[in-house]
Amino acid sequence: MTEPGLTVLVAARDEEHRIGRTVAALREAFPEADVVVADDGSRDGTASVAADAGARVVPLPRRGKGQAVTLAERECREGSLLLCDADLVGDLRPLVETDTDLAVARFERRAGGGIGLAKGVARALIERRGGRVVEEPLSGQRALSPAARAAMFPVAAGFGVETRMTIDALRAGLDVREVELDLEHRATGRDLAGFVHRGRQLRDLLLATLAPQAVNFRGLRLPLVGAVVGVVVPSVAPVAAVGLADDLWSGPERGFRAHLRGGATTGTLKLVVIPLWALWRTRSVSGAVLVSLSANVWNQLDTRPGRALKAFLIGSVLLGGRPRRAVALAVLLAPYDLREMTMLGDAGSNAFGAVLGLESVRRFTGLRRASAIGALAAVTFLGEQRSLGSFIETTPGLRTLDSLGRQP
Repeated sequence: MTEPGLTVLVAARDEEHRIGRTVAALREAFPEADVVVADDGSRDGTASVAADAGARVVPLPRRGKGQAVTLAERECREGSLLLCDADLVGDLRPLVETDTDLAVARFERRAGGGIGLAKGVARALIERRGGRVVEEPLSGQRALSPAARAAMFPVAAGFGVETRMTIDALRAGLDVREVELDLEHRATGRDLAGFVHRGRQLRDLLLATLAPQAVNFRGLRLPLVGAVVGVVVPSVAPVAAVGLADDLWSGPERGFRAHLRGGATTGTLKLVVIPLWALWRTRSVSGAVLVSLSANVWNQLDTRPGRALKAFLIGSVLLGGRPRRAVALAVLLAPYDLREMTMLGDAGSNAFGAVLGLESVRRFTGLRRASAIGALAAVTFLGEQRSLGSFIETTPGLRTLDSLGRQP
């Protein structure tokens, strides 16, 4: 990797006291490079200080490190990419000069830090999933060749970005090297704030490496967590399982007609399995229809962050706040879904819909059940003719509710 065409991308959040020095040092070390700061929703003067120091700032809502890096990378010119933390002190030129696809900085000296749990887990996961033992799995100082950049973006969410990046590079057959450098950065201590930070880091790297991944409407790569609905509510586990299969192996087909025209697809599998399971579960044709339609409608709603979960919570209120375990799970997942830190996927949206369907079957008989089936059938028909998302986004009251709590 050489400097011409190089972009230096710095992820920063609330670093006004350090970002100016970091940007100035990077501009001195790489005078021909474009220095870009991805401001991940800072609440202080990070953006203005970085701009004053000569960086091009990409202002972003607060989502997480990986999300900020992904969105800012799109604003960068083509070519090699150097990723750097906002609090770094030291010379990264040897990293850029290393002839490899992915060069990762290894600190000569260790300062601060915790008990090594997060780093140990990250190292074990890279060895397990990437087949390689590395010394510095969490280093944010990384130089990417154009080939590595193309292979690894969009990157994993949150603090899981570095661990998953190394795994992706190794699994893609790229050359990965660690380069020992005399660097310093602000290390977290063994206090409450430090352990909270490392807890988040551990959570994110586990989600980034063990959970299925998908790309959302914004192009962010997020962990799919919807299968947990089948764990918390075992009665809908088969629905979550077939939904997860669709998450992992689905094609471009959307809607009943597209799946039926597509032949043997995972979507077609759902069209068969969910009604049969619902018939077995409810011992009723009308019950099976109600549950199946409910599962499908909630799946159609899950096209924007938080939309399916809000609809589920509204539905549960109409059903008396039940089932309580599913409601508690929805409340727990909602902030992560709204902030685009995780996604429900088909596993979660189908399962939450099935939960409401089963509760409706338990409560409704006769005319009330027929009315519920009719309402769900009408929504399904509307979704086949016109996107439910488009309908929601063009209806004033629904648009306001839908956007509540979501990042711009």
